[in-house]
Formats: sequence, C-alpha cells, structure tokens
Amino acid sequence: MNPVDIDLVQQRRKQVLRLSALGLLAFCVAIGPLWAEHSVLEEAVETLGLAAIAAGVLGRAWCSLYIGGRKTREIVELGPYSVSRNPLYVFTYLAMFGVGAQSGSLTIGLVLAVSVAAIFRVVIRSEEAFLAAEFGSAYEAYRQRVPRFGPRFSAWRDMPVIAVRPDRVARTLADGLLFLLAWPAFELLEEAREFGWIGTVLLVP
Repeated sequence: MNPVDIDLVQQRRKQVLRLSALGLLAFCVAIGPLWAEHSVLEEAVETLGLAAIAAGVLGRAWCSLYIGGRKTREIVELGPYSVSRNPLYVFTYLAMFGVGAQSGSLTIGLVLAVSVAAIFRVVIRSEEAFLAAEFGSAYEAYRQRVPRFGPRFSAWRDMPVIAVRPDRVARTLADGLLFLLAWPAFELLEEAREFGWIGTVLLVP
C-alpha cells in the first residue's frame, strides 16, 4: 500500500465515521432511556456524555499535533502515540460514547462506541499493514513496545518541541466539533417524544 492508498483509507475512515454515526443515530430514534425524562439520572448521563464528547474532541486535536501529515512518512511514537498506537481512534470511541449518552442512556452510548470500534477494525488493519510494509523492523519494534489501544503510561515519551501543522489540527478540531451536534439532535428527539410525534420501541438503562 503506497501513501496515496493510505490517504484514501483515511478519507474512507472519515466517511465511515459520518455514515455510521447517522445510521446509529437513526437506530436510536426508536430507543429511549429507562429512567424518566428530565430525571436526575438522565441529566447525569447526558452531562457525562457531554464531558466524553469534549474529551474526545480535545484528545483528537491533541493527537493531530503529533500525527498531522506524518503518518505515511514516519513512525510517530511521541506524546499520545507513545502510550497507544491508535490514540486518535480511542478518543473517537470516547466521543461516540458521548454522542450516544446524549440520549440519556449509558447502553446506547456503549453500543455506539463498540459499533464504531468494530467498523474501524478493517481500517486499523489496513493502516497497520501499510506501516509494517513501509517501515519493517522499526514498526515491529514500536508495535511490541506500544499496545494497539492501551494506554501503557509507562511507555510515555515526548520532546520539548515538535513541528506542528496548524491546518491539520484545525481540520481535526472542526471534524470533532461535529460530535457536538448530538446534543441538539437528542434534545429535539426528546421534545418530539414529549409531544407524541414519535414513539419508543425499547427502553434501556
């Protein structure tokens, strides 16, 4: 797989994430939280979800400081990439949990996170195959030292100064902010349920 191929993989990753999010959110229309609307439990889950989205968005931007524009040119093994080989995905899963938790249900949050993780397995394997073919023993040493997801904090490595691509960071941050659309989307869904415009097929905790 050449750099052009891996760029296509990255583009498909973003498309898969967006389409998966839309599909899973559509699935969530028929499912609601077990506890009463506007209850303390529902509000607590939604607040936890917002915190998870914020952490996911900021974490993705943090990763892009290190990986932006470098993935096909070198093995990035500093900062978040020193404790996890795929921290960008880890923060994406966290943000997707937060998206689902905006429904007021922990179960929906976990289903969204696990579903996206399952979908991305193929993308991760493609990226790992490219890195193994491109960097050989150097990548194998990195793979042995750092877990696929981790984190292994004892492996932390960093440098006082790194070169940053501001455009890549801004793009990753802008992409991540799309996760925040879950808050108004689920609020509208909740209002629609209250007015009886849509029903709930299943209640989950």
